[in-house]
Amino acid sequence: MPIVWYNIRDMGLGVFCGARFAMAAVLLVPAVLGCGRSVHRPSGRMLVVAGIAPMASFAKQVGGDLVQVELMVPPGASPHTYQPEPDRMKSLSRASVLVLNGLGIEFWANKAIDAADNPELVVVETARGLPIIASRHDGPNRAGNPHVWLDPLSAVHQVQAIRDSFIKADPAHAHIYRRNAAKFVDALRKLDADIRAQVKTWRSKSFISFHPAWAYFARRYGLVEADVIEKNPGREPSPSEIRQVVETARRIRAKAVFAEPQFSTKAAEVVAEEIGAGVVLLDPLGRPPDYDYINTMRSNLARMAGALK
Repeated sequence: MPIVWYNIRDMGLGVFCGARFAMAAVLLVPAVLGCGRSVHRPSGRMLVVAGIAPMASFAKQVGGDLVQVELMVPPGASPHTYQPEPDRMKSLSRASVLVLNGLGIEFWANKAIDAADNPELVVVETARGLPIIASRHDGPNRAGNPHVWLDPLSAVHQVQAIRDSFIKADPAHAHIYRRNAAKFVDALRKLDADIRAQVKTWRSKSFISFHPAWAYFARRYGLVEADVIEKNPGREPSPSEIRQVVETARRIRAKAVFAEPQFSTKAAEVVAEEIGAGVVLLDPLGRPPDYDYINTMRSNLARMAGALK
């Protein structure tokens, strides 16, 4: 079963106040938070903090009107380089649930949890229990490729894990969380069926992407992420790496290079110019606060189709 929850007491973490950490932003947290704060439920709703936008979207679907969801990584920021800010840490100190993707994308999470001084916090790593794709490159994330949410059927697993964490934190409303999760899971399965039907019509199955975000999507639907431009998050590709990507793009006769709005498109433009192709923006994270997972995935699918049909 995809039930993945624990709270800080279960984890046996040394929760303390006034801790010193390497992250500059977190250095300010102890003064902001204070010690011994109780779990906060604004306006009668359960406060939920989500690490990245897709997890926030899933949490809103499961919680509905019973939850207030706040996002740790702000709009336009990359989760690979984000450092928690004091105002977001204050929310974490009062939250009932912290929803994480896991697999290292929220690299700041352990230190933030310690600094939050919230021993009743239920933490869910939603990717736990999924089959993980190993990282192809020597980046800092040794846990594997974290972009599991871009496979809608893996998203089903994540939604069910969120459901169980909400029930743990708020058992009185378990029936509502189960009902909401079941409705959203149905929508995710419909999305999966629609993607399968479209991908079958595509003539090209291989593509070049900015970084390894679409590996799970590719695995699910029989596509090939032939190469990526930025091998390690936050490090610009070297000239030799660019040349390698150009060679791969020529070999697969790529019509487009997939880039992302959270990162500079300069390297993608260089590759595209070399092969006479265009740059297509795919958004793996969406654009809060109006981000909707299913709509974003359908938009990405339409953009992919334009390049691979």
